Amino acid sequence: MKSKIIITLLAFFCASSAFASLPPRGTLVTDTIHSKILGTDREVSIYLPGNFKSGDHFPVLYLLHGMYANHASWFKETQGKGPIDRLITSGEAVPMLIVSPNAGGYDADKEQNGYFNMPGWQYEDFFFNELIPYIEQKYNCGGSKNQRAIAGLSMGGGGATALAQHHPEMFSSSYAMSALMALPEGREIPADPNNKVGKLFRAVEQNDCVNYVKNADDATRDALRTVNWFVDCGDDDFLLDVNIDYIRAMKAAKIPVQFRVREGDHSHEYWHTALYYALPFASRSFK
Repeated sequence: MKSKIIITLLAFFCASSAFASLPPRGTLVTDTIHSKILGTDREVSIYLPGNFKSGDHFPVLYLLHGMYANHASWFKETQGKGPIDRLITSGEAVPMLIVSPNAGGYDADKEQNGYFNMPGWQYEDFFFNELIPYIEQKYNCGGSKNQRAIAGLSMGGGGATALAQHHPEMFSSSYAMSALMALPEGREIPADPNNKVGKLFRAVEQNDCVNYVKNADDATRDALRTVNWFVDCGDDDFLLDVNIDYIRAMKAAKIPVQFRVREGDHSHEYWHTALYYALPFASRSFK
């Protein structure tokens, strides 16, 4: 009887010790950046790893939301904090800051959505010239290509791909989920030049990720090969054909890219599970 009690106590203390050695769960904070470029304040959600403290340096993943969403969507509708905590706690992903900036709003007819420069909305300039310097100085993260990654879903997946195409010197990896790489065939663009959805769709056309690869010269292709690329799209997703077109263009250009088609559609459930692939992928790319 005594031996059973001793064994039980030893097991309890071993389990307690192992649990105590695990890194604590991360925290979410909301910051606000005043943008001179956009002429407005923009909110950003930031995941801080559990062992974050001032003075420590961490890599950073910029995680972009989709259309009809905002900076908080990754942690509300997509419930992203749970997978992030589990992956970092288990060691499958390295401790990192995860930054989700606001590039839109839930009513796309009233709030401009998009990660590109367009009339009255120079978001790409804001992203590189104001957002990244602000975040990386204040939170002591990133600072170089090897410590910076980008990922996103839908509109944000196309944004993550295009921004990394435009600035391959900035990112070690790009992970695109159900990505709006180009406008799907037959998608109509509102004729009104002031229509906010129309502005976004025209910007997607102008920043077509497939054509960018097809039209790239040798120097551009060499630069794209310095980024680790991953495309993840559901087999029932309405953007699957566009993603396949992008993969074909990448392979024709001999630019390495990983491609996964998993069971699922254009949904928060799919993007929730995609984090289990995206964070380890970004972690392996950090140096």
